[in-house]
Amino acid sequence: MTTKPLGRSGLQVSTLTFGGNVFGWTVDERTSFSLLDAWLDAGFNTIDTADIYSAWVPGHRGGESETVIGKWLRSSGKRNQVVLATKVGKPMGPDMKGLRPAYIRNALEASLQRLQTDHIDLYQSHDDDPDTPLADSLGAFDALVREGKVRAIGASNYSAARFALALETSERNGLARYESLQPLYNLFDRAVFEDALQPLCVQNQVGVISFYALAAGFLTGKYRNTADAVKSARGANVVKKYVNPRGLKILQALDTVARRRNTRPGVVAVAWLLTRQGVTSPIASATSLDQLADLVAATRLQLEPAEIEALGEASQETS
Repeated sequence: MTTKPLGRSGLQVSTLTFGGNVFGWTVDERTSFSLLDAWLDAGFNTIDTADIYSAWVPGHRGGESETVIGKWLRSSGKRNQVVLATKVGKPMGPDMKGLRPAYIRNALEASLQRLQTDHIDLYQSHDDDPDTPLADSLGAFDALVREGKVRAIGASNYSAARFALALETSERNGLARYESLQPLYNLFDRAVFEDALQPLCVQNQVGVISFYALAAGFLTGKYRNTADAVKSARGANVVKKYVNPRGLKILQALDTVARRRNTRPGVVAVAWLLTRQGVTSPIASATSLDQLADLVAATRLQLEPAEIEALGEASQETS
């Protein structure tokens, strides 16, 4: 297994992280178990989920993904082989959101119960909470780290300014700091991370586990016109955001490299992410063993400098 240090946390994470948003949503429990077993068998160790997954599905309340993972951990006995990450902060019900200290503790206990474990390796703020002082939220996380219920903390969806302030707050108050950042980053969605977050993370030795590595499936080449919106539960949103001249230009560049290397566009897209400075372990999901095999292939594909340059030029964002 090839691993990399996550920030200064002491955690060693695999070169890719499995995105658990699909468990209990587009993947049933039996298939989820087979995917998780195959993930570890392929040499990966990191799994990311959140308490909110998958509250957007009619009839769901949130916690479905954590529950599936918890059942797998219990039945497989593989807890000590996994770096387990989850998140807190998205709305879970009336007065159940944000990063108030009392809510962080209550949410953690609920996640521990669903995951059937006594600790979380990486506990992340799913969103910034401007209504709660950073020192209060970080103090609550620090207490959980000291108690051994959390090994390290991270953040998701923070602006560069707020993330920098959070790091400063931890330093000033002697509190556990965010050792990782989970930003949106892929060949299409580049500017938000590259403009300010990337240099901030590199300078401060913060790990990056970027999400939407495949732009919700767009970078696999699955969606190329408006008619493709029917191909998945989230197809309409994918087509609306990504099927445009720039998106199609990116697909063309991916197709060119994929044909040359006898592989698929999604494999190339993930391989490109693995070349980016500061990126530790991009998050990608799979709903089948075939898709998981593509993720494995991406970690073994060494792109040539000319290929990286061509993909960069095709995906460059213009103002």
